[in-house]
Amino acid sequence: MTGALALGLPLLLGACAGAPPAQSQTSAMSAQAGGGKIGVVDPQKLLNDTEPGKKARESLNEFMKNRQAVVELEEKDLKRTEDDLIKQGSVLSATAKKEREEAFRRRMMEYQQKVTDMNREVQAKQQEVLEGFRDKVERVVSKIAQQVGLQVVLERGRGGALVYHDQALDITARVVDEMNRVGPDAAPPKK
Repeated sequence: MTGALALGLPLLLGACAGAPPAQSQTSAMSAQAGGGKIGVVDPQKLLNDTEPGKKARESLNEFMKNRQAVVELEEKDLKRTEDDLIKQGSVLSATAKKEREEAFRRRMMEYQQKVTDMNREVQAKQQEVLEGFRDKVERVVSKIAQQVGLQVVLERGRGGALVYHDQALDITARVVDEMNRVGPDAAPPKK
């Protein structure tokens, strides 16, 4: 279950590791690159270390657990049906055996369709939850960037455009603090 979550996060957030020292936060405010002030934020750390991120992960895990339980019940039922078919195969008439095998194949196809549908549901839920989390991150990052005069904030992530950055540019700890201060259910600012 967490594997599905882990696969969905790099698409939206990027997989990262490492926390900057707290004193580097003020250095990000004065860092210049090409005449513009820039900052860097670690989205994976935000997901792992903030209350809204933890709430998003818990929501996804609960949703996936529920779907997994349904799939496992269906699997057990199919396995029992298959075992019964095997045990009774020698005593059934050819017609009865053929009918039960066809019924089993139909149930198996229905099961496979159900699994496919549930996987789509999980992916849609991941997208919904992670987009909501990303909206919260963007609001807080925007607020902090405006407060400290940053013109650009980049996401740190494997496989992304940002290959290297000076730790002095990293504002992740400040964003984590602000997101935890605001809380997981903070309403977006009115426009």
